[in-house]
Formats: sequence, C-alpha cells, structure tokens
Amino acid sequence: MKLRVKGDSLRLRIGPSEVTRLVEEGRVAETVHFAPGGDAKLTYALESSPVPGQSESLTVRYAGQEVAVVVPASLVKHWADSSEVGLYGSVPLASGVLEVVVEKDFACLDRNDAENEDTFPHPKQGAVC
Repeated sequence: MKLRVKGDSLRLRIGPSEVTRLVEEGRVAETVHFAPGGDAKLTYALESSPVPGQSESLTVRYAGQEVAVVVPASLVKHWADSSEVGLYGSVPLASGVLEVVVEKDFACLDRNDAENEDTFPHPKQGAVC
C-alpha cells in the first residue's frame, strides 16, 4: 500500500493482493519508521467497516501513531468487484476538509516487472501513441 499526503489530502493506492486482504480480513496496514526509537513511527491503514447502518461515506480515524481510512464494507465489496478505479470522499475538519482518495494501484508503463509487482494491469498498457 502506498501513502501520499499533500496538504489536507490523503491518498492510498493498493494492489490486488491488498484488495483481496481488505475484503477477506477487513484491514490492510503499513508502518513507516522515522528514527531508531520505537515511537518514531506512523501506521497507516485501510479498513472495511462491517457495521450495518454505518455512514455510506469514507471516514478517517486518527489516534496515537495511526491514521486509518474506514470504508463501509458494502462500498469496499462493490469497488473490489468492479472496474472502478477509486473511492473518493471529503471528511469535515475544524478548519476545512480532508480530501480522501483510495485507488487501485496500476502498473507504471515505464517501469520494469519487478517495480510493477502486485499492481493492477494499466488500462493503457499496449496502447499505441
């Protein structure tokens, strides 16, 4: 899973095996360590919320050293089984909005096979310019 943060926007890109794990287990997470100390880290996660009646929009939970994007299970299942690229939402903040994007991670057209491991086939792969 890849994380991109820019201003008040958060973008997660996940590969096919992670989409499968999200559907089956309800959570995908990664941790980045910033220094030798045990507390110098940030965990970012994508979770599927199985709670019936839960909001039908993306939410974000931030606690301790973890930020989690929470998506209703019904949206996750539909997205995983479709050709839709992403899930998009806006989370109200005290000082504006946090734009949240969760996208399927496509293979880069200019990368080798090792760098494109566990990615979705790019829709334009094989296209002639």
